[in-house]
Parts: sequence; structure tokens; C-alpha cells
Amino acid sequence: MSVEAARMAAVRRYDILDTPPDGAYDRVAALAARLFEVPVATVTIVDEDRIWFKTAHGLEGVSEIGRDPGLCASAVLRHDTTVIPDTLLDPVACSNPLVSGPMGVRFYAAAPIITADGHRLGTVNVLDTRPREISEADASTLTDLAAVVRDQLELRLSALHVVRAEQEKRQAEEEARQRAERDKAAIAAFASTLQRTLVPPALPAVPGLELACHYKTASPQEVGGDFYDVFPVGGGRWAFFLGDVCGKGAEAASVTSLTRYTLRAAALVDPDPTAALKALNTALLLDAAVGTRFCTAIFGLLDPARDGGFTVTLATGGHPPAYHLSPAEGGGVRVEAARAKGGMLVGAFAEAAFASLTLYLAPGQGLLLYTDGLTEARTVDGHMLADTGLTDFLAQRPAPVSAGALIADTVALLDTLPDTERDDVALLALSVPTPDAAPAGITTTAHSAAAPTAPADALVGQEIRRP
Repeated sequence: MSVEAARMAAVRRYDILDTPPDGAYDRVAALAARLFEVPVATVTIVDEDRIWFKTAHGLEGVSEIGRDPGLCASAVLRHDTTVIPDTLLDPVACSNPLVSGPMGVRFYAAAPIITADGHRLGTVNVLDTRPREISEADASTLTDLAAVVRDQLELRLSALHVVRAEQEKRQAEEEARQRAERDKAAIAAFASTLQRTLVPPALPAVPGLELACHYKTASPQEVGGDFYDVFPVGGGRWAFFLGDVCGKGAEAASVTSLTRYTLRAAALVDPDPTAALKALNTALLLDAAVGTRFCTAIFGLLDPARDGGFTVTLATGGHPPAYHLSPAEGGGVRVEAARAKGGMLVGAFAEAAFASLTLYLAPGQGLLLYTDGLTEARTVDGHMLADTGLTDFLAQRPAPVSAGALIADTVALLDTLPDTERDDVALLALSVPTPDAAPAGITTTAHSAAAPTAPADALVGQEIRRP
């Protein structure tokens, strides 16, 4: 790189050209004019094709002049102070516009502004309209003033570095924040898309039955481990299940998917609920990808009765009991836990045993299945809702029982609890309408609360459809 190219690189590094007035440089020029008793003193930066005035004491209305022919352009090439006692006698200075023009400069002295690494950026100049001489001490004073300008430029450059570093830091932080937001949105969208493949998009219309459900993950960024489904198994019978896989995330999602489709396939071969859980237990133990994952589940079979009710066979695999709700004499609702004796975790032991029971779901009655995110949610006093709190709540529901109202009331209960973000919650309710109620076959559609088009705390949308 040539000397001039290196000098211009230094000029660009200090980023001083075309900056607004600055009091520090103005004071240097004023001090130079006072010390040398001259009418004009300037601080200039020599650009590629111009002389730019950072400050010009006594020279109003001038911001730059051409570089050639130039006093400063010549002075900046020297390491020491340039002194021209009489400009008219100097072959270069005599043609300068400040000399030949109306101002009529006759005396010129300049000290180069030299950086620490030896580059000359410009000059500190004093000018007079009459010829004169200066002493070596005066020349040294002018050099010191140029050094003051250099120090000021260094301070400004350091400040610029700090400001730019802070700007770059803020920009990097903002870019990181935006990336994090994009990643968060992408993860939420992925989790939502995956979640929607693990639960039915809508419950089916079961003749003579009302169905309702609710599903909410603890975080929109994670795939939940809860699952449920309702599907036909032939002969007018319907199967349903609800459960909870140990853990969350992609691994739990793989177990959830395996669980749902295994139970569906098993029920089509043998709709006996206990046989379905045994088939799932075998599938989980045989799949190496599952690892130590296991789940709890409750599986039911609905067999329509002649009087409009349903015989329900429930098998449980380590899952909390379902609750059978029926109108009580004198008003209110009687709540009974449908708890089969026994019933081990699914996928934990090769010889796991599963228990079942049979109940009758008559018109006006209902059945509620749930995951432990409901009973383990804490109330405002810090205690878990637990089975006792849930039983007391259900006993206050109106009769006859409606699956849609039961889910809506339970979701409203969850909204009052401060600790519902800790775990996933899945709810499935079934009820048999009374003869004077709305036509049979009512169902509610379900949408995952993790859907990206809804807020993270959105509830399941419910829509009553009548065939």
C-alpha cells in the first residue's frame, strides 16, 4: 500500500470528515489565533481531493477548498512545522485562493496532525494578512496544538469504538432475541403440529351419547404425553381410552403415537379392554426405541342397551379412577369412583396384570376421565386439588349430567387454580341425554391448546353438533 493510500485509510478510520462542529476543536483554533495574534486559525483534514475544515476561526462561510494547489496539502506531507513568512514569495502558496483571493493571506504556518502510528491526517494552521516571522518556540507551540488535536481525535475514536461496540452488542442481542423468538415459534409450531397428530381433531358422533373433551399442554414449546381417543369397534359398540405417558417431548410423543395406534389396532382384533391393555404392554416392552418409558391408561368399551343407556366396561392400567356421575335423590349429583381393583402400569413389567369393572351409564348420567394434571394442580392455599377436592367439585354439578357442561365447568375450575401450568391436562367426558333432552348423537369438537393459531393458554373450543 502506498504512503498516501495508508494515510487515507487512517483518515477513514477516524471517521472525522463532514462531522458537525465540535467545541473542543473550536477552542484549539481560538487558542492558536490568540497565541499567535493572527486573525485566522484553522484545523483541517486533508481528503483525497479537498481540504476540509473541521474548524475555521476568523474564516466564516468556508467549509472546504480544493486540495491543489494548497497550503495544507503541502504541509501535510512534512513531519515538522511548515512556515511561509511571505506567501507571495512562495512558488506554491502564491496561487492558493486564500492568498490570491480577497482575503490576501501573506503569512502561513502549519503543524501536521500525526497519529500514533505515523499517519498525517491534516494540519493546525495560523494565517495572517501581513508577512511575519515566528520563533522556534512558536513553532513548537503550534506542534503542541496539533498534538492536542490528535489526542482529541484519539479520544473521539475511543468513544466511537465504545459506542459501536455497544451498538454491535445490542444488535447482536436483538438478533439473538429475534432468533430465539423465531426458534420458539418454530418449536411451538412443530410441537403443535406433532400434538395434533397424537389426539383426534374431533370426537365422533356416537348415537345416543354426548361427548366432550379438553386438552392442554403445560407448555406450547413441548409435546405433551397425555392422550385420548374414541372410535367404533363394530357391532354398534364403541371404544374409548385416555392416558398419560411418562415424561414430555419427542420421546414421549413417540410413545404416545405408539400407544394410540396400538390400542386402536388391538381393539379391532379383540375389543375386550383388558386384552387391549395387555397388547399395549407387550408393544411397549418390545419396542427398543421406547426405552424405559411407560404409561398409565384407562380403556373403556361402550355397548348400547335397549333403554338408551350403555353398558360400560372399564379396564385400568395404573391410571386414576374415572368418576361415574348420576342424579341423586333430592337433587344434586352422586359421585362414585369407577376404580377397578389392581391394574399395573403399562409398559413397566412383562407380567403386568390389568383389572376391569362394568357399570351402567343410564340416561342423565355421565362419566369423567382425566389425567393427573387435574388432581395434582394446587389450589390457592398450596394444597393439591386431589381426589377429595375433585369429588366435592363434581358433587356440585347440576343434574341431569351433560358431558359438555361437565367439561366446561372443569375447565373453569382449572382457570381458578394458580398451578395449572405445571403439567398437561386431558379430560374426556361421556353422558347419556335424558329422553326430553336434545337429540342423541351430540358431540363436541376438540382442538389442542398448543395450536399456533391460538394463545398458549387457550382452551379447547367446543361446538355442539346435532345430526
